Amino acid sequence: MKQSESGNIGKGITGFPVLRSFKNPDYRFYLPGSLAQVTALSMQIFTGPFLMYYLTGSKALLGTMALVSAFPMILVSLFGGAIADRIKKKRIVIVNVLASAVVSVGIAVALSSGFISPEKEGSWWIFMLAVLIMGSLMGLMMPALQALVAEIVEREHLMNAVAVNTMGMNVLFVIGPRLAGYLIDSYGYDYVYYAMAGCYVLSAFFIAFIRGSGLTNPPPSGPTSIAPGRANILGEIQKGFQYIHKESLILAVLVFSLLVTVLSQPYQQLLPIFVEDILKVGTTGGSELMMIAGLGALIGSIIITFLPNKKRGLMLLGSGLIAGIALISFSFSTIWGLSLGTMIFIGFAHSFRMTISSTLLQAYSEPEYRGRVMSIFSMQWGLMSVFTFIAGILSEVVSVQWVLGTLAMILVALSILSVLFVRGIREVE
Repeated sequence: MKQSESGNIGKGITGFPVLRSFKNPDYRFYLPGSLAQVTALSMQIFTGPFLMYYLTGSKALLGTMALVSAFPMILVSLFGGAIADRIKKKRIVIVNVLASAVVSVGIAVALSSGFISPEKEGSWWIFMLAVLIMGSLMGLMMPALQALVAEIVEREHLMNAVAVNTMGMNVLFVIGPRLAGYLIDSYGYDYVYYAMAGCYVLSAFFIAFIRGSGLTNPPPSGPTSIAPGRANILGEIQKGFQYIHKESLILAVLVFSLLVTVLSQPYQQLLPIFVEDILKVGTTGGSELMMIAGLGALIGSIIITFLPNKKRGLMLLGSGLIAGIALISFSFSTIWGLSLGTMIFIGFAHSFRMTISSTLLQAYSEPEYRGRVMSIFSMQWGLMSVFTFIAGILSEVVSVQWVLGTLAMILVALSILSVLFVRGIREVE
């Protein structure tokens, strides 16, 4: 495509204020690359717990699987953030999505051949190993993928760029679980992993067209910059923690976002228990719940694209409160319609929290530390898995409804206290 043609496309697209971040041609490649990766991720998040439950029938192993994926997400993310601050983020993303494609094909072949199956005792360990590898790849990739946005769009368009990406993600979190549920019911689990591999390859294809990083931001300079080769990776991680500790707003946003995630998101991994044992709607019903949550998140992200850069801190705190109230209703519901309705608010709150917290962290972080800041942000998914493991173990002896309901009650209390006393977040624009 000629440069002039590309520019005309950009002008046409950005005639809509909601898509003003499309002024940057690199973002027009970043978005489909990111969304292809999210398509695979949405199918993976939905399919993984159902596959483990299908292979073992164990509630405890659902939590164990979450724990296995947690530690690489926590530990590897730290290294992923430091690496993202010294190596081109584009290169990191491409390598890791292609590696994820290879792992997905491996799982698919093992399922197709019967190497992994309920009849083959102990074969679930192979799937558990694959989960560990995928968690490690995700930990390396996510800090680079998230921090790349701030390097290819101007700061005044950053929230719009994050919101548009989130909006696309939420569309795919509507479609992805539904597609995965259809493939499972019609063809089997192996077809889902073949589809995931194709999405990862497509992601690498689009990301490869990004011209480079650091296009709109000056390179790091001054005493705080870190030159590759001069400081070891552990030293860079330590400096990242020191920087976060010094920046009170970044620290507060990170802590609040981490707490909301670990208290609100374990329901995803434990969803099979609700749909199979409580609501009795099967995998298709489970995909419908995820689809409705994605619809609520889509509504939230559309609203965010129109909002000015004001009162973002207060909206972030409010999203935690909405999520907590909705999850209390979902946890104790035995009515299918009510459960579907609460998922809209869960998705809506999740969209606001993810978009606003990511925007604030990228906007207020110095460029040379952005990768490490986003690596701490990415750790929330690993920490969520730790809480999911605990919730899964508790669900063996206590009703899963009370386990998740109690977490939601704590979230409501935490959000109210934050609105009242965490002035740093509440007043940030």
